[in-house]
Parts: sequence; C-alpha cells; structure tokens
Amino acid sequence: MTSVLYDAPGPRAKRRNIVYTAGFLAVLALLCWWIFSVMSDKGQLEWSLWKPFTEAQAWTTYLLPGLGNTLKAAALAMVIALPLGAIFGIARMSDHRWIRVPASVVVEFFRAIPVLLLMLFANQLYANSSGISSDLRPLYAVVTGLVLYNASVLAEVVRAGILSLPKGQTEAAKAIGLRKGQTMTSILLPQSVTAMLPALVSQLVVIVKDTALGGAILAFTELLNARGTLAANYANVIPSFIVVALIYIVLNLILTTFASWLERRLRRAKKSTGAVLAADLAGAEEPVAEPGIRTGDGSTT
Repeated sequence: MTSVLYDAPGPRAKRRNIVYTAGFLAVLALLCWWIFSVMSDKGQLEWSLWKPFTEAQAWTTYLLPGLGNTLKAAALAMVIALPLGAIFGIARMSDHRWIRVPASVVVEFFRAIPVLLLMLFANQLYANSSGISSDLRPLYAVVTGLVLYNASVLAEVVRAGILSLPKGQTEAAKAIGLRKGQTMTSILLPQSVTAMLPALVSQLVVIVKDTALGGAILAFTELLNARGTLAANYANVIPSFIVVALIYIVLNLILTTFASWLERRLRRAKKSTGAVLAADLAGAEEPVAEPGIRTGDGSTT
C-alpha cells in the first residue's frame, strides 16, 4: 500500500529498519553501561549519596521550596507574557503605521537581548527602587526578564499563526461586513490557536527552564539553586544534579502532555462543529420556485 507522501517499505526495507533499530538499541545500551560503570568507579552510586532523597528533610527543606519558587516564577511569567505577546503580535499586523512600527521595534529589541541580561537590568532597576524589599527583588527581576523576552517571542508566534491561515478567511469576514477587530477576535485568533499550540508549549517549557538563570546569578531560591544548598550539606553533587534533572523532565512532560490533550480536544471540537454545520446545511430545504413567469418588476404572473 502506497501513500501520496511516501512509499510503504518493502520486505528489504523492513529488514533494514529492524537492523538499524537493533543497532541503535545496542549502542544506547553500551552508552548506559559505560555511564553506569564510570559512576560506580567514582563512587557516585553509593547508598549514602542517594539516601537523602528517600528522607523527608531533603524534600521539605530544599527541593520542594525550590520547586515552589520555580513554579511561581514560571506561572507569573506565563500569565503576563501570553497576553502581552498576543497584543504585540496583533499590533505588528495593524494597518496603522503608528501602531505597527513601535510594536515591531519593541518586539525586535527585547527579542535580541539575552534573557540573562534582562534579569540583571531588572534587578539593578529594582535595587534602586526603595519600594521593593530585598526578599522580593530576585523574584521580580526573574519574572520581569522572562516576561520581556518571552512576550517578544510569543508575539512572533501569534503573528505567524495568524498569517498561516488562508486569506479567504479575512476576505469572507469582510464580505459579511465584519470590521478588522471583529475578524481578528471572532475568526482569526480562534482558528490559529490550534496551529500555534505546539510553538506556545515549546516557549512555555523554555520559561520553566529559564527560571534557573535567576538562581545562578540573582540568588533566587529556585529548584536549581536549592539543589546547590542541598549538595553542599550532603556532599552529593552528581546525585542531586540527576534528581533535579528528572524533576525538570517530569515538569516539562506534564506540560507537553497537557498541551497535546488540549490540542486533540480543540481539533475534535472543530471537527464536530463542522459536522453539525454540514448536517444543518444538508437538512435545509431547497427553495421551491413558484410557477409562472417572473416580470421585470419582480412580481410573478
């Protein structure tokens, strides 16, 4: 059986794929064995190094508070950056030059600056402000840097998602008398959400991971920073890195799984809506022409 996009593999291709798969699995097994051997030779598999992660103190004192700060900073940055990105993405598509040009300058400016520098600038700005305490300053600086950078990236995601839609959508909206704002909010944005979702989720994952920059330079007690304190107390640097890496992997898998579920749900909703509309159109009665001859004034004789 063949497809428009590719030819189905034959017997030789199937055997070749099996050989490639077996070879890859063998190389992967050898790599895992080598890593395990090196860690064993260096004494990194001793139970005394891993035992703290089976006790409540390591979690309640270090890891869970750090994880809470990571989630807090990431959630605040997501909640602020998403609407800002949507606003600037739509503004870049405006017909008015006085809106489009400043929005483009802002987006390109903050997208060009590394998020680490944005955090440092924000921290210095808040340090010169007497209204912000030193305890909250690292959190504010991390969130500000994440928002400024990721909002500019999300603006491009939103703009690309809207531009990916067929132009017929906009033309049809104009034909029925909708204004551009109504077309954007009622037709273009809802349809582009499904197309934008993978890129949006990818950027949200970046936000979660970039919170670690605040712990590295601003003494923000997030997950990676808390790991450093834990490793200093228990002298288990490598095991603590592995455990924290697994926590980050689980967080990102949860976020990706939720996004995949949401995307499938949106696609099913779109298909069901289209099926209902098609059924309504199919069930509509055809207009029956009246007998007689229609005259020029619209009357029938």
